[in-house]
Amino acid sequence: MSTYPELHLYIGGEWRKTADDLPVVNPATEQEIGRLPHADIADLDDALAAAQEGFRVWSRTAPRDRADIILRAAALMRERQEEIAQSITAEHGKPLSQARLEVIRGCEFLEWDAGEAVRTYGRVIPSAPGVRYMVHHQPIGVVAGLSPWNFPMSQPARKVAGALASGCSIILKAAEETPAGALHIARAFHDAGLPKGVLNLVFGTPAMISDHLIRHDAVRLVAFTGSTAVGRQLTTLASEHMTPVLMELGGHAPVIVCEDTDVQKAAISGAVRKMRNAGQVCTSPTRFFVHESIFDEYADAFVKRAAQTVVGNGVEPGVEMGPLANERRLPALSALVEDARARGAEVRTGGARMSNAGYFFQPTVLVNVPDDARVMQEEPFGPLAVINPVSSLDEAIEKANSVPYGLAAYGFTNRADYIDRMTDGVEAGNLSFNTLEASLPETPFGGVKSSGYGREGGTEGLHNYMVVKNVSHSMTIV
Repeated sequence: MSTYPELHLYIGGEWRKTADDLPVVNPATEQEIGRLPHADIADLDDALAAAQEGFRVWSRTAPRDRADIILRAAALMRERQEEIAQSITAEHGKPLSQARLEVIRGCEFLEWDAGEAVRTYGRVIPSAPGVRYMVHHQPIGVVAGLSPWNFPMSQPARKVAGALASGCSIILKAAEETPAGALHIARAFHDAGLPKGVLNLVFGTPAMISDHLIRHDAVRLVAFTGSTAVGRQLTTLASEHMTPVLMELGGHAPVIVCEDTDVQKAAISGAVRKMRNAGQVCTSPTRFFVHESIFDEYADAFVKRAAQTVVGNGVEPGVEMGPLANERRLPALSALVEDARARGAEVRTGGARMSNAGYFFQPTVLVNVPDDARVMQEEPFGPLAVINPVSSLDEAIEKANSVPYGLAAYGFTNRADYIDRMTDGVEAGNLSFNTLEASLPETPFGGVKSSGYGREGGTEGLHNYMVVKNVSHSMTIV
C-alpha cells in the first residue's frame, strides 16, 4: 500500500488546495503518484501576510520556547521516519535505506539549530565609565527559503531549522518534483504547536514564486540551495531590493589521491560514495586526481566496484542506487559522456541509459579525460566519475582549483605535510581528508567562488538569519 501523502500548500497554519495542480511522478516507474497544488499570486500574498504576522509572534517568543517546539517537531519526524522515507523513495527514487538516513539527517539539523537558538550571544564592549556599548543579535525577518529536489526532506529542514531557531518566519518553496519531504516537515511543526504563519509552504512556477517573494518588502532574506546559474539570477534580483542572500550553489568536487594512501580502500570508498543518491549531490566526489604511481591500481579497483553497484527501484532490497530523479538528467549525462569520448577519453564502465522504463543511468567511470572536455568544467550531477593521473601534489591542487566552483574537496593521504599543503592551497569551503563526508549539523557548510555565499550549520549557521545591532548607552547626555 502506498504511503505517499495527499499534497497541500500550508499557509497561515491551514492546509490548502488550488485550482491548478500538476502530477508528481515516480522516477523508477514513470507513474503518477500524486497531484501537487500550484500557488497563484493570491496564495503568495496570503503567505506573505501570514509570515509577517508569524514573525511578529515568533520573534518575541523566548529562545528556549522556540527550541522546545523545534525539538518536538524533530521528535515527531523521527517517529514518522518510515512513512517519510517511503514518500521520499517514491518521489525521488533513492534507495529506501538512504531515504531513512536522510530523515535522520534532517532531524539532526533541526536538533542542532534548536540548541543554538539559546546561544546567539551578543557582547558588551569595554568602554569609559558611564558608557556602555552592547552588541545584540536579532532575527532578520521573513525568509524566502528555496530548496532543491535532490534531498527532499533534509535540504528544506536545514533552511527551516536556521530560520526558526533564530526567530524568523519562513515561506518555503520546496521542489515541485519532490514535495513530500517538505510537506512532512510542515505536518510535524503543525502538530508540534508552531504558531500560525511562522512556517508556510508553497509550490508552483519557480520563477513566478521567487520573483514575487523577493520583490516584496517583507522578505528580508533569500536562502537558496540550487544551481549556480539560478543562484546568480536570484542574487541579482535580491540586490535590486538590498535583500541579503544565503546561497549554497553548485560544486564540482575534486578528490586528490596521494601515492601514500591505501589504494584499495580509497578507491572503493570513492566508487561507493560517487554513486550515493545517483551522484545527485552538490558535494559528490567527481574529479579524481590520482598520483601516476598508483593510477592503474586505483582506477581498476574503482571501476570494478562502480560496475558492481546494484541499481534498481529504491524499494527493492539490496539496491544501492536508484534512478535519476527526473528525465532531463538522462540526455544531459549522455551528452557529457559523448563529448568526453569524442575528445579521447576512455569509458571504462557505463555511459548510457539502462532501460526504457524509469530514469536509470549506468554507473559511469571515465579515465584520461582531456582538460577541454565539458565534464571537466561542468558538474554532471549524476553517477559519473572522472579519474585522471597527476605527477605531483602541486599539479593535483592546480587541477582541483581549475574550475569556478569551490564547495567541497577531498584528499586521501597519511602525510601531515601533504594535508598542510592542501589545507592552504585547495579552494573550497569544505575540505575533508580520508573521508568523503563534507557536511555535518555541527560544522559550517558553504562554498567559495561560484559555489555560493554564507554558511549553514555549525555555530555560524544562524548568523545569516540575524542582524547585528550595536547599542551605545551614555548614562548622561553628552
